[in-house]
Amino acid sequence: MLVTRRRALGALAAGGAGLLGAGGYGVLVERHRLGVTRATISLRRLPPGLDGLRVGLATDFHYGRFTGDEMVAAVAQRLAEERLDLVLLGGDFVTWSDRAAVAPCAAALAGVRARLGVFAVFGNHDPEGTVKAVFERRGVGVLRDQHTRLDVRGEPVALAGLRYWSSRPADLDRALRGSRGFPILLAHDPRRVDLAAAAAVPLVLSGHTHGGQVVVPGLGAPAAARYPVVHGLGRRGGTALFVSRGIGTVVVPVRFNCPPEVVILTLRTART
Repeated sequence: MLVTRRRALGALAAGGAGLLGAGGYGVLVERHRLGVTRATISLRRLPPGLDGLRVGLATDFHYGRFTGDEMVAAVAQRLAEERLDLVLLGGDFVTWSDRAAVAPCAAALAGVRARLGVFAVFGNHDPEGTVKAVFERRGVGVLRDQHTRLDVRGEPVALAGLRYWSSRPADLDRALRGSRGFPILLAHDPRRVDLAAAAAVPLVLSGHTHGGQVVVPGLGAPAAARYPVVHGLGRRGGTALFVSRGIGTVVVPVRFNCPPEVVILTLRTART
């Protein structure tokens, strides 16, 4: 039987005394311990003009009862302090399509700025029409199976966004249609790396997994088998994939061996 993240979280919440202790730590302490994860990604096809590009990634906020203004504002502050070239928001701003939570989440992120802009995609929990309207009013570009062109020191970049529900090659083809320049894909679900690899997209940035949310010592994340990468950097052929642990929680408000994170990525031209 496949052990899903939902079953693992339920077991942690309902287990015996040992699990209750771990669960108490995960509820009261670890899920609030927002950190900054820094990584460098070497890309063979990265034009020299893009070498050193700094990208912030924050995803899976799940703004609501358990993740509120304080946490989301802390995310915004950390991103602002980095003076980034580009900020990408990977979806699941709210939980279970909670439309009322979209506006306060967007307000808490209002301080996020980047030289080339701030862009977002939809996750599986997002009420898409509400998110698009609210975030675009605040200057965030929302990419719904489409791309935008950025100019980085004279080098064109095609930044494409793929929502969670778009999983066919035709969806990525539509998102990249007419694009030119170095392609980067922001996709809520890391399983879209297979589409990207088939289309020779060199870089995919994702969330959705929460890093497993509960990582059992000696066993890892119970849901890891479902994803090409549950957290951090992986590769599929010539395509690099980075998956963030995200900010909030789902099912139960607990994180264990898997604290929330803001990701700061530096892109480098691989030396051959």
